[in-house]
Amino acid sequence: MSYGIGAIGFLLVMQTRGFDLATYAVIAGGLGVGIGFGLQDITKNLVSGITLLIERKLKVGDLIELENISGYIEEISIRSAVVRTLAGDDVIIPNSRLVESQVVNKTYRDTEGRITIPIGVAYNSDLVLVTEVLLNCAYLEPDVLSEPPPQVVFLEFGESALNFELWVWSEQIERSLLIKSSLNFMIEHSLRAAQIAIPFPQCDILLKNSRELDLSFHPQPSLSEELAAQPLPEQSNKPRFLRDLLRQVSYFQTLNELHLRRLIEMGYRRHLNPEEILFHQGDLANSFCIVLSGAIAAIYEQKMGETHLFTFSEGEFFGELPLMLGVPYPTTMKAVSDSILFIIGAAAFGKLLQYHPELSEEIVQALAQRQEVLEEHEKQLGLHLVDPSDRETIVGWLRKRIKQLFQA
Repeated sequence: MSYGIGAIGFLLVMQTRGFDLATYAVIAGGLGVGIGFGLQDITKNLVSGITLLIERKLKVGDLIELENISGYIEEISIRSAVVRTLAGDDVIIPNSRLVESQVVNKTYRDTEGRITIPIGVAYNSDLVLVTEVLLNCAYLEPDVLSEPPPQVVFLEFGESALNFELWVWSEQIERSLLIKSSLNFMIEHSLRAAQIAIPFPQCDILLKNSRELDLSFHPQPSLSEELAAQPLPEQSNKPRFLRDLLRQVSYFQTLNELHLRRLIEMGYRRHLNPEEILFHQGDLANSFCIVLSGAIAAIYEQKMGETHLFTFSEGEFFGELPLMLGVPYPTTMKAVSDSILFIIGAAAFGKLLQYHPELSEEIVQALAQRQEVLEEHEKQLGLHLVDPSDRETIVGWLRKRIKQLFQA
């Protein structure tokens, strides 16, 4: 606008000074054509810059990907934009490229995004174990979100491997390279510990006239053959993997491999040291917990001191009632010994009851037993933890709620 107003003002001044601009019309027209061709790119970038500033589809601070450039927009001017790459370089990009090209704006709505990690395993691998290992690695990474939960996707039967992808979500998508690197390290270590091979492309060579070869030639065994011939160290009988721990739970013993894999995808394993607190009394309930090993104590805290109400041992569970009622935990949950839990989030709890209806009766029976324990504590210590009328209401509501979940 300032350039246009200045040009009009210049013409008006020339007119008032007595210059007849009509005599210079032909010369000005020729110069205008030449200048127009010379300033074509500048004009295009100028209009593109105005478009970017008006539409606001790309803003300062956005993380974008354009061709082989990935970085943050530092500045948008009339002619060009400055993008600071993740490596720290400043790249000046004409505005016309930002308008005409396909630009990926990773932070258009928020900074959350998905990170994809491809992985291939050998054809004879245990796919349930592969799923467990990949999900464990995802939950170990602190920058990975638990909601939406990580997912393992079986892509295809490749030429030399079964190809998977691990999908994880993070609120810091700008750290995607560092998160991916950290997960790759954990995945490689975990697959090696689980004795799951990562194959490489192989080809078979057919030799003609093989009988003419020198049969006396005995090649030395390769390093991989020597390692394969060595006896494996003795393994402990104690289950190492989540699959084996879940199969020790009574209501999961009949699951086949596919059902176990689906169950493993619903939650994650959590290790607690002795005296470590999982939830404090009054914390908002957001998970259903199954004790796979060790023991967890439910402690009721009050001004007079602490009261030990329950001890959840292997195969037992807790957290279902606060989760379904949407109320805080009434007790503090503390590990009595070295313990392993299988934790399922609120969104997956309904699916768990749909897939495993036998668990619903286990929940109702466990709730009834806990009520008897609460009544004993109330008689001995004079506590009033739950109103008797509320107990019957809760049990009835729980049965109806589970039935609704099955019908959904």
